[in-house]
Amino acid sequence: MNGRRWKLTVDVEDYFHVSAFADRVTRKDWDKYDCRVESNSDKLLSIFDQHNVRGTFFILGWVAERYPDLVRRIAHAGHELASHGYWHQFVYDLTPEEFAKDIADSKEAIADASGIKVVAYRAPSFSIVENSLWALDILAEHDFRIDSSIFPIGGHDRYGLADATKEIHDIETEHGTIQEFPPSVWSRGRIHIPIGGGYFRLFPLKLTLKAIEKVREHGRPAMFYTHPWEFDPDQPKMDRLKPAARFRHYVGLSRTEKKLHCMIRSFQFGALTDTIRAMTPQQDISNARFQKVT
Repeated sequence: MNGRRWKLTVDVEDYFHVSAFADRVTRKDWDKYDCRVESNSDKLLSIFDQHNVRGTFFILGWVAERYPDLVRRIAHAGHELASHGYWHQFVYDLTPEEFAKDIADSKEAIADASGIKVVAYRAPSFSIVENSLWALDILAEHDFRIDSSIFPIGGHDRYGLADATKEIHDIETEHGTIQEFPPSVWSRGRIHIPIGGGYFRLFPLKLTLKAIEKVREHGRPAMFYTHPWEFDPDQPKMDRLKPAARFRHYVGLSRTEKKLHCMIRSFQFGALTDTIRAMTPQQDISNARFQKVT
């Protein structure tokens, strides 16, 4: 089994950063909450080390600035560092100038913590959609080479492009080429099974494993995504949530860790750039784990 064919990604953010809580938690109050991202990320690092797998960690700049030792532990464990922006905001709610500052601040925070210049980015809540595709040009302008933000799915209230390309592909912008590595979806008729996040917690494990196999059968590398807070069933509970937000966040938290162990035993996982470099050897795709800041 080729370990470069299944990708493992982690969006390093805490439970109070999530978009579902945006109407309950303001950024100015983030420091008032019980921050659990460090211990939960360490739990994931331990699981990945136990199974000898490596992945790509999209780190929120806010986290990198406050927990630089965590960023260094992730890098020293052999994982790839990438950006999740600085503030967990929808890209389509930002102006181009605000977005440029957000990604620049995130790169700086991660570089200050680790000495590594990141080249890959994932938007919070996959929020590069039809009306925010302008963000790709700004990413290229700030020396990002890889994006993983465009979810090829329709019908979601916050993200997705129904007709987006599901394969890894190049997107030409005024400031250069961005390689898009879309989140993985197995589609069967009108049924769409994304691989990771709340879908992983909600669906039976057998369905996720089948989705991974089916994506691979279509010649695409399957990419799994998750968050540290999804392995913390004892996290503080938010009150006065809308029913949909409560369900999305808390469904299946007690079973996530066991399911992850089973999935990792079933497939071999690696980082994003490992696949991109293997598929496009003629291109110089810098590995974010080793591109040091000069």
